[in-house]
Amino acid sequence: MALMRRDGRRPDQLRTIDIRRGFTTSAPGSVLIRAGGTLVLCTATIEQGVPAWREAAGAGWLTAEYDMLPGATDRRRPRDRAGRVDGRTQEIQRLIGRSLRSAVALERLGLNTIYIDCDVLQADGGTRTAAITGAYVALCDALTAGAARGLWGGAVRTCAVAAVSVGILGGRALLDLDYAEDASAEVDANLVMNERGEWIEVQATAEQATFAQERLDELTSLGRRGIEQLFRLQQEALR
Repeated sequence: MALMRRDGRRPDQLRTIDIRRGFTTSAPGSVLIRAGGTLVLCTATIEQGVPAWREAAGAGWLTAEYDMLPGATDRRRPRDRAGRVDGRTQEIQRLIGRSLRSAVALERLGLNTIYIDCDVLQADGGTRTAAITGAYVALCDALTAGAARGLWGGAVRTCAVAAVSVGILGGRALLDLDYAEDASAEVDANLVMNERGEWIEVQATAEQATFAQERLDELTSLGRRGIEQLFRLQQEALR
């Protein structure tokens, strides 16, 4: 029998995932995603116009911002202010933007920009992966709203995108790490994949020791199975 984790999960088991659409009413796409103890509010809004450097391409744009609210962790985290965004925040919001741009045919958006905002209300590990998974659902609702307004026509969405964390702790490969597991892991990775089974991002780091190719293969296989479950949860939410 597989050894259980401190929260009672199997090594290959996701935390409890809940995706709640329409959490706020002002943004055309608004999702609250819960992954265990992690809560992220993801919104998708549309503005007409694109950055100046994008105009010549005649295509739309999608960009993302990410932040963690001061009370999201045990110790208060100062707010990021304009011009004072820390390196971790920049890295995560670029990851979210890259991931979700792959889900949209930007050339069909016209000269419009979609803004994805991910705000962590409570952090217990996996905030960036939960943000990507939830923001994809918010993006779908925003794309539907934009089509209803006549901002674009035809199929704009290209494929679903979801993400999950994996890691090695005590020599065992684990899916969907919580904060305590992530903080102690010998190896941790964040994986982003589309529904065609293609990798968008593989971020793997040896925190305490190097790891062999076989362990990386094990982690990506475990992550793939977890992401396939997330695709099903996204589809259920979008129904």
